[in-house]
Amino acid sequence: MSVNLSKGQKISLDKEAGTTLTRITMGLGWDAAKTKGFLGFGSKTEAVDLDASCVMFDDNKSTSDIVWFRQLKSKDGSIVHTGDNRTGAGDGDDEQINVDLSKVPAHVKSLVFTVNSFTGQNFSQVENAYCRILNASNNQEVARFNLSVQGSHTAQIMAKLYRHNGEWKMHAIGENGNGRTFDDLMPQIAVHL
Repeated sequence: MSVNLSKGQKISLDKEAGTTLTRITMGLGWDAAKTKGFLGFGSKTEAVDLDASCVMFDDNKSTSDIVWFRQLKSKDGSIVHTGDNRTGAGDGDDEQINVDLSKVPAHVKSLVFTVNSFTGQNFSQVENAYCRILNASNNQEVARFNLSVQGSHTAQIMAKLYRHNGEWKMHAIGENGNGRTFDDLMPQIAVHL
């Protein structure tokens, strides 16, 4: 059974999954908000290009590697982005990042997941946005975090996975920001390491 996370909430992934997780998938989903036409007629939907990224940090809170639409695989091969969705069309996850937790190098202490609007559209144009963690061995949802806080922000620090006492935990951060890529969020991310 999946847990619905609130902003700031922290959980043990293994405890919520009921097993030791070795491979997870972070799924990002969203829909473009419909705009209303004259007198409610002629509503339309404009594509929104959101991008999921994963930034890997070491013991010293320094960036170890980054997985995003311009680099779909970490240098060590432990994290793989499945590709860029430029519209948000369709049901289910629009972008996914697969993480083999057993292969994440020992010096990597946290993985921070972000979402950015590369085209600069803000979240007032997005609805039904979420991120979720799946147990990749059986595709069971472990945790879900609702990102649909509409506003003028163009980015969000979604969540952090981090090592604590030999296990992986998740922190639902949910901090709004602005920027076209993860790089624009780095000063905000540093606070959460």
